[in-house]
Amino acid sequence: MAAPLVRIFSKSCRQISRPWGACQAGWRSRSTTPAPDMASDHPAGPLFPPLQTYSEEESMMREAVKKYAQERIAPFVSKMDENSAMDEEVLKSLFEQGLMGIEIEPEYNGTGSTFFSSILVIEELAKVDPSVAVLCDIQNTLINTLFTKLGTAAQKEQYLSRLSTDMIGSFCLSEAESGSDAFSLKTRAEKHKDYYIINGSKMWISNAEHAGVFLVMANVDPSAGYRGITCFIVDRDTEGLEICKKENKLGLRASSTCPLNFDNVKVPEKNILGQAGQGYKYAIGMLNEGRIGIAAQMLGLAQGCFDHTVPYTRQRVQFGKRIFDFQGMQHQIAHVATQIEAGRLLTYNAARLKEAGRPFIKEACMAKYFTAEVATLTTSKCIEWMGGVGFTKDYPIEKYYRDCKIGTIYEGTTNVQLSTIAKFIDKEYDH
Repeated sequence: MAAPLVRIFSKSCRQISRPWGACQAGWRSRSTTPAPDMASDHPAGPLFPPLQTYSEEESMMREAVKKYAQERIAPFVSKMDENSAMDEEVLKSLFEQGLMGIEIEPEYNGTGSTFFSSILVIEELAKVDPSVAVLCDIQNTLINTLFTKLGTAAQKEQYLSRLSTDMIGSFCLSEAESGSDAFSLKTRAEKHKDYYIINGSKMWISNAEHAGVFLVMANVDPSAGYRGITCFIVDRDTEGLEICKKENKLGLRASSTCPLNFDNVKVPEKNILGQAGQGYKYAIGMLNEGRIGIAAQMLGLAQGCFDHTVPYTRQRVQFGKRIFDFQGMQHQIAHVATQIEAGRLLTYNAARLKEAGRPFIKEACMAKYFTAEVATLTTSKCIEWMGGVGFTKDYPIEKYYRDCKIGTIYEGTTNVQLSTIAKFIDKEYDH
């Protein structure tokens, strides 16, 4: 078996302390001497790298995942969509390549890379299959991060090594009456000596079909409102946990989405992740990061659809010339390409801000909102440019069109993103 593609280069590049810092150093080392006719008016200053500048490690990861997705995922995409099932070989290969533990440290068998690398991986996977991308996204930006930030030494030892190598995790927040109003959840956890009994249900739980561990938000003190919400680690084989029939969805069909029932599920107190009553803070924090991951997914989806379509417009001849050569078509293609590029810059900027430890919530919301809109525009236009064949399943365009719709709904609807952005804008004008 070939060595995992991500681990090959992550080891060789481990000495780069911060990839973005390394990039900056590289760019600043270049000559900043201004042109002679501008020297007197524009004194030389620091030169900052463009957002689409990658460290050596990031470039290697991006190219390796691109090659892997084409070779190991692309052949299964159509069948997985038709059968509404993730192929076991695809799941196995994701772990083999180190793509399910990107930011987990090597001591736990992880790749030991960065948040921005996770974003690049999600983008590249989404170009080929957004269902695989969201599986990888949830694992890396939600599950692994929660365990890494909040887990005890024993919890990390028990779960991180497996999350890196063979176990999928699932994040359980949404309920039938708790969607955008996430903290009106009804699932309860009642204390008994050194354990809790969980009762309730969850809906729209991604990765549930294959997950080996669930991070479940339940309220330990309903009288305290959302301040009673606590995060529990619940293993798949725990008695009383029922994983119900998966949803028959419009898009992302290979990604499982299932309801869960909790019927007197007994969870030891040691399985609280973080502190009791702090679950709402953890959920907010992780969803803010997760929105950058969804932005990367929508970005990759749009780019993948665009990349499948433009070559067709260059080959298809009507009225004696390529349809690409009609000015009306050129203007549409240029417009969509510009929108995709704008979405990429928003997404990369949010990811770089997060990785630098700077405020990023507004930027994450902007990226998530905008890329979902761009994915909708791109896939719709691509079907039109392809004509009749774009409306058939002989080409992947209609699948991208179906897959993109969820982008305006999950990890915060479009209206939730806009409301959050507006709150930040309001505060910015307080002074």
